[in-house]
Amino acid sequence: MEIPGQAVLLRVFVGESDKLGHAPLYEVIVKQARDADLAGATVLKGVLGFGATARIRTQKILDLSSDLPMVVEIVDQEDKIAAFQTVLSGLFEKAGCGGLVTLENIRIVHYLPAK
Repeated sequence: MEIPGQAVLLRVFVGESDKLGHAPLYEVIVKQARDADLAGATVLKGVLGFGATARIRTQKILDLSSDLPMVVEIVDQEDKIAAFQTVLSGLFEKAGCGGLVTLENIRIVHYLPAK
């Protein structure tokens, strides 16, 4: 698969404790992105953050949170990302949790899958 220079970065912000059934929501999102044949997805774990509730979540040992911020980043062509947004909306609805989804236009400098 080759991606031309222009692409879209989809960022999904969720909490570590957000689940869909027994699976972490961020894990379900990555698996669904793979099933949708998107170019790639990465999950990043935050060490400190807050969201709509303004409650600080941190990994400090004295205030250990089990709900750290998680960011799923997915890159692909605009049409494929647009189609995936419908899937993503369904996942949020089934999980019954909040989150934040952002889109950014990006320029691919290098993308070469392993042979």
